[in-house]
Amino acid sequence: MSDIKFRQIAETIEARINTGVYPANTKLPPHRVLADELETTPTTVSKAYKLLADKNKVESFVGRGTFVCGDSELETVIQAPENDADYNFSILQPCLEYNVLPLQAAFQQTYVALPSELLGYIEHSGHLAHRQAGMKWAAEFGLSVSDPDQILLASGAQNALEILIQTYTNPGDCIAVEVFTYPGILSIANLLGRRIVEVAMDDKGMCPIALKQTILSDKPKVVVIVPSHQNPTGVTMPKARREAIAKVIAAGNIWLLEDDIYGFLNETTIPAISNYIPEKSFHISSLSKAISPALRCAFIKAPKSEVRRVGACIRTSIWLASPLNFAVAAQLINSGDAFAMANKQKQLAMQRQAFVADKFSFLTCSSQACSYHVWVALPAHWRQEHFVMEAKNQQLLVSSGGYFSQQSDKSNHIRLSLMAINDEQRFQQGIVLLADLLKDGQGSHFLF
Repeated sequence: MSDIKFRQIAETIEARINTGVYPANTKLPPHRVLADELETTPTTVSKAYKLLADKNKVESFVGRGTFVCGDSELETVIQAPENDADYNFSILQPCLEYNVLPLQAAFQQTYVALPSELLGYIEHSGHLAHRQAGMKWAAEFGLSVSDPDQILLASGAQNALEILIQTYTNPGDCIAVEVFTYPGILSIANLLGRRIVEVAMDDKGMCPIALKQTILSDKPKVVVIVPSHQNPTGVTMPKARREAIAKVIAAGNIWLLEDDIYGFLNETTIPAISNYIPEKSFHISSLSKAISPALRCAFIKAPKSEVRRVGACIRTSIWLASPLNFAVAAQLINSGDAFAMANKQKQLAMQRQAFVADKFSFLTCSSQACSYHVWVALPAHWRQEHFVMEAKNQQLLVSSGGYFSQQSDKSNHIRLSLMAINDEQRFQQGIVLLADLLKDGQGSHFLF
C-alpha cells in the first residue's frame, strides 16, 4: 500500500474528528470495520491511526481500542475567523453592526448615573429592577409570568442550562434532548457526567409519542427543548405541538428546561410550553441572540416551589450574574430599544433567508422565514466532513451536522448561520461561493 494511501485515510479520519462525526473521547471503529467502509486494508488503517496518534489526535489502549483525544467541540463548531478574508457562516449571533450605536448609548446612560448598590453583593440572584426587566422581555415573546420573584438571573443561557442541569440531575442521570441539538448541551452533559438520550423529531419539533416512550424506557430527569427556530434544524413548534409536549411532561416524572432564546424571531407570538406546566418547567430567555453575546444576560423563570433551590445553586456557582450588565439590559428593555433591535435583526434574517432560498433552490433546506440559520442537506456527492474541510480551504466557515448529535450524523447536513457577517454584499458573495461549491462535483473525489 502506497505512502499516499494511508495518509489519505488519516486525512479522512482527521476531517471526521474535526467536524464532529467522531466526537471527542469516543471510540473509533475497529481497523477492519473502517477498512471495509473505505475499501482499504486493516494494515493501512492501522498506519493511519498511528499517524494520527503522533499528531495527538487519537490515543490507543491495548485491549480497548483507539479513542479521539479530548477537545472542545464548541471551539470547532463555532469557529472564529482566522483573518478578515474568512466568510463566517458558523456563529449564531446577531448582525452586530446594527447594535453597536444603541449599545454604546445604553452603556453611557447607565454608567453616568451608576448607583453604588450595583457594585456590591445582594441576597437575591439579582436586583428587582433587573428581574422585572427580564419578566417584561420574556412576556413579550410568549411567556406567562407576573411575579418577578420567579425570575432569576444567569450569565447567559449556557450558564442557565448548566445551573439547572447541575441542580436537577446527578452524575450518571439521563438527559433527554432533541435528536439534533445544540452542542453546548452535549458539552454540559459530558462535563458533568450525565447521559444523553436523543428524542425523535419531525417537522413540528420533538415528537410527543417519542418523548413519552423515552420517559418510560430511559427515565430522564430533565428534557431540554428549543421550541423556536431550533438549533440546528430551524423547526418552530406550533401551539398544538407545545400543548401535546406539555401533556406528556405533566404525566411524567421529569422537568422541562425550555431554552427559548430564539422566541423573539417568531413571526407571531406563540405561547411558551412552560405556560401549560408552570410547576414542572423552567423557561430560559436571553439577550445574546437579539442584542449581543457579550452582555451575558439570561433570565430563568422558575416554578415558585423551586426559586430558592435554583437561587442557592446560582450563589454557589457564580454568586450572582453581573449587575452592571443587567443594568444595561434593563435600560435597553425599558426604553424599548431592545425590542426595536430584536425586530431589526428579525427583518434582516428574513431578507437573508430569502436570498439563501433563491441561491440554494437546488437543495433541500430546513429553516423558518425569520431564522438566523439554515439546515442544509448536502448533495449526494459530498460528505459533510469533506465539504466543511473544502469550504474552509476556500475561507468559508460552516458547521458540520455531526456536531449536533451524540451519534454520527448519517443525514449528511451542514448548518449555515446567516447573521455573523456584517456587510450585506460580502454576505451575498459568501452565499454564492457556497452555492457554487455545493454544486461542484469534486466532492465525489473524496469518496473511497
